[in-house]
Amino acid sequence: MTRRNRQIVLSNRVLGVRPSGVRKIFDLAGKAKDPINLSIGEPDFDIPLEIREEGIKWIRDGFNKYTPSGGIPELREKILHHLKAKGIICDDVIVTAGVTGGLLLAFMVLLNPLDEVVIPDPYFVLYEYQVLLLGGKPVFVDTYPDFTLKEELLRAAITDRTKVILVNSPNNPTGMVCSEEEMEMVVRVAREKNLIVFADDIYDRFMYEDGPGADYLGCRYENTLTFGGFSKTWAMTGWRIGYVAGPAEIIRCMVTMQQYVFSSINSIAQKAALSALDYNTDALIDGYRKKRDLIYEGLRDKYNVVKPKGAYFIFPEVPGGDGDGFVERAIENNLFIIPGSVFSARKSHVRISFAAGEENVMKGIEILRKMA
Repeated sequence: MTRRNRQIVLSNRVLGVRPSGVRKIFDLAGKAKDPINLSIGEPDFDIPLEIREEGIKWIRDGFNKYTPSGGIPELREKILHHLKAKGIICDDVIVTAGVTGGLLLAFMVLLNPLDEVVIPDPYFVLYEYQVLLLGGKPVFVDTYPDFTLKEELLRAAITDRTKVILVNSPNNPTGMVCSEEEMEMVVRVAREKNLIVFADDIYDRFMYEDGPGADYLGCRYENTLTFGGFSKTWAMTGWRIGYVAGPAEIIRCMVTMQQYVFSSINSIAQKAALSALDYNTDALIDGYRKKRDLIYEGLRDKYNVVKPKGAYFIFPEVPGGDGDGFVERAIENNLFIIPGSVFSARKSHVRISFAAGEENVMKGIEILRKMA
C-alpha cells in the first residue's frame, strides 16, 4: 500500500512573512565558539536577586494557576499608579505577554483590513509584520540621516485610512530619543487628524543625556496607548511580562481579546513584577552610559554615526553602504551584529548592541575599526 504525497497548503498570511533577521544572527552566534556577540537586544545583567527570590517564593506558595485575563488586580493597580506618578494619562491597564503581546492585542482591537499604521523608519522589526498579519498596511516615514521625525514627512504619510501613529522612544535600532519638539509635533498632528498614538516606551529608563529625564507622549495626549514592561529595566526578558495603559474602552476590549489569544499571563512573573516596581536598577543601567560613550568614540572617526541618546544600540552607516555584506564579513571575524535592512527600507547601516560586557564591547570596537 503506497502512501500518497499530500501537499500542505499554507495560509497566504504566513507565506508573506520572512524569518526574523535578528533571530537568524542570534542563532548563528549561539553556534559560534566564543563569539563577540553585539547583536543581542537584552540587558547583560541578570534579574536582581530580590526579584528572582520573589518569583521562587510564589512558586513554592502554590501561586501557579491561571490568573484573570487582564492581569492580577494588584499589579494592574500598581502599574496604573506608577504611570500616573510620571504624568501619563491613562484610565486603565492590561498586563500582557511583553510589549510584543500588548502590541498584538492593541492592533487586533483597533485595525480593520487596509487600515494604515504610520511608523518611523528605522523601526523594530515586529511592527511591520504584526500590522500585515492583521490585514493592515504599515506606512513608513523616513527619518534619515539624523533619525528625527519631520512634520512634513509625517503629514505626507497620513491618509484617510490612517488609524495609528507608532513611536518608539528611545528607539530600537538607532538609540535616538524624541525631542520635546518632536513629541509636541506628533501630538499636534494626531489630535488634528483624530488618530491614536502608540508609544512604545520599553527603553524609557535607558537614557544617557543630562536633562529633566524621560519625557512621554502619554503625558501629552489622551488618545495614547503607552506600552511598557519589565524586560529591559529589570532584565526579565524570558519572563515575558509587559503592560499597556490608555483609554478605558480600548483596554477593556484588549482584556476581552486576551481571553482568546493568550488566555492569561504568567502568574509567577506577575507577582515578581510587583516586587520589581519597587526595585531601583539605576545603578545597573548607569554602566550603559559609559559603554555608549566607548562605542561612539571608538567608531565616530571611522564611520558616519549618530550618537545614541538612549536604549543600548548604535546604528552606524557602513563604508560602501552594504550593511548586509558588512555583517557577513563581521561574522567571518567572529563578530555578530545585525544588518540594518532588518529594521529599515535601507540597507546602508548596521545595528550594534552595547548590552554586553565591557571587554566584548572593546573587542568589537577593535574589529569594527579594522573593517572600516
